[in-house]
Amino acid sequence: MTDQRDVLAREIDEELRREQLLKLWERYGTYAVIAAVLVIVAIGGYKYNQYRRGLAAESTGARFTTATQGAESAADADKILQDIAAKGPSGYATLARLRLAATLRAAGKNVDATSAYQAVVDDNTADTLLRDYARLQVAMFTLDTVSWTDMQNRLNDLASDGNPWRFSARELLGLSAYKAGKPNEAREQFERLIGDQGTPPGIAERARIMLSMLTEADLAKASGADKANAKPAEGGKEAKASAPAAKKEK
Repeated sequence: MTDQRDVLAREIDEELRREQLLKLWERYGTYAVIAAVLVIVAIGGYKYNQYRRGLAAESTGARFTTATQGAESAADADKILQDIAAKGPSGYATLARLRLAATLRAAGKNVDATSAYQAVVDDNTADTLLRDYARLQVAMFTLDTVSWTDMQNRLNDLASDGNPWRFSARELLGLSAYKAGKPNEAREQFERLIGDQGTPPGIAERARIMLSMLTEADLAKASGADKANAKPAEGGKEAKASAPAAKKEK
């Protein structure tokens, strides 16, 4: 008897739940369908947008390769790069701008090239790695015109351990310190380069040459100081030796 009551109670509960669900569906069913459709449309739109972006990146990549390797003339290459820089996906647009800046540098238009690289540095939407590369180029162009302090402000963070551009940044800092008459600071940067096993061979060799120049300058300075100190002493001996001779003449 008890089992029959339990079964009857469960059937009643199930019927009540069905009635409640029907009422909820009558009230909110349309909204549920709309919400489901919106979710499906949103997912489909996202996937389609990804597909379109992939196609655009692939097409732009092919055009970028054509501009850098297969263009019939420099004018055609520049035209393609300018179009990519203006309309292409962010990554390729930045690469195109850097390529155009390099073209200006190759043509000897250093002022225009510097401005082009600086524009990439100032673009907060550009990839950080590419912006840092542009910072190095600006530092190289302004090596002879900016102060040691300005160069530090530009490159200190790039010269830190682990930064992919640290080798070039340290070399530029060392050269800037050398030009500014700060041999100790210059030596510090060149020694950092030699002490880092990851330093490219070309940069390491130039660092050794600069350290040799600094050492030679120190030796020459020390030799000059020794000669300067020796002259008064020699003059004193000559004066003392001439005194007895003067007395004999009298």
